Amino acid sequence: MTLFGRARGAGVIYLGAARTPEERRSIMRAIGPVWDGNEVWLLAAGGTLYFAFPLLYASSFSGFYLPLMIVLWLLMLRGIGIELRAHMQNPVWAGFFDVIFCVSSTLLIIFFGAALGNVVRGVPLAADHYFFEPLWTNFRTNTGQVGTNPGILDWYTVLTGVIALVTLTTHGSLYVAVKTEGDLNRRARTVALWAWPLQVLLTVAGLIATIYVRPTVLENYNNHIIGYLIPTVVYGSLAVMIYALRKGPEPAKEKVAFVASALYIVGMLVGAAFALYPVVLPSSSDPALNLTIYNTAAGQHGLTVGLTWWILGMILALGYFTLLFRMFKGKVRVEGGGY
Repeated sequence: MTLFGRARGAGVIYLGAARTPEERRSIMRAIGPVWDGNEVWLLAAGGTLYFAFPLLYASSFSGFYLPLMIVLWLLMLRGIGIELRAHMQNPVWAGFFDVIFCVSSTLLIIFFGAALGNVVRGVPLAADHYFFEPLWTNFRTNTGQVGTNPGILDWYTVLTGVIALVTLTTHGSLYVAVKTEGDLNRRARTVALWAWPLQVLLTVAGLIATIYVRPTVLENYNNHIIGYLIPTVVYGSLAVMIYALRKGPEPAKEKVAFVASALYIVGMLVGAAFALYPVVLPSSSDPALNLTIYNTAAGQHGLTVGLTWWILGMILALGYFTLLFRMFKGKVRVEGGGY
């Protein structure tokens, strides 16, 4: 998510922080070498679900069919906005694809955040482990109520979508600050500074809302006290972010702030996984219907073969990204062709 999110966060601030064609090209240059490669992680996540937890894959991909189709269209529109914008000399068409890029990036973040909120809140699983959710109903969570059918969007999932939006906007702003100079660097840092208090407030609000919607999330933390290190990392990362940001436009401090933002994102995701374990998709009506790592896992042979190929694939992917980041390290320049 840290790799996937920084390019989308850069897309959110694209129209506001970059005010000249050269500044917009700078943002495109910053994400250009990595944005399409980061989509690989989506494919890797889907492939991992398919070979390791086929029942979870079948249940979630059928129940979330509508939002997945929306996400697919947004991914295509975002790619179109990035690629075609680089080939347009007409300012009208360039502006049109700029808007496509910015809007699709924003909506993608919100939908992914809402998807995570659905997983934490739970979905109306039936006895056959399948479910259906409309896009929205009455915006109530309806957790624990037998026979109710919550929507994909309710007050809680909208909140998680907003948390994701603010978090990745900050993350993308810090990445743009690391990769650019001058006025664009200053504006990107300003966005991160203004977003930080809201990020802290939403983090606290999200914790309170999660405990309200699913009180059992604290059970694993209470049973394994070491788990409280996770929220310590989350709030410690927030403290490091604001400390580094306030030190001024120093490249080293900008990198520290960006790494702290990445640790915050990792901490939030690990914290959610730790709270739900061993459940991977909770039932919003009957805990007996929860999907867990045990009742959704593939057979022993399938897991062994899949893990072997997964490890090889991860080695290749990590090697590729390491080479990519070394080739394109440092501040971007707008001279030459390309984005």
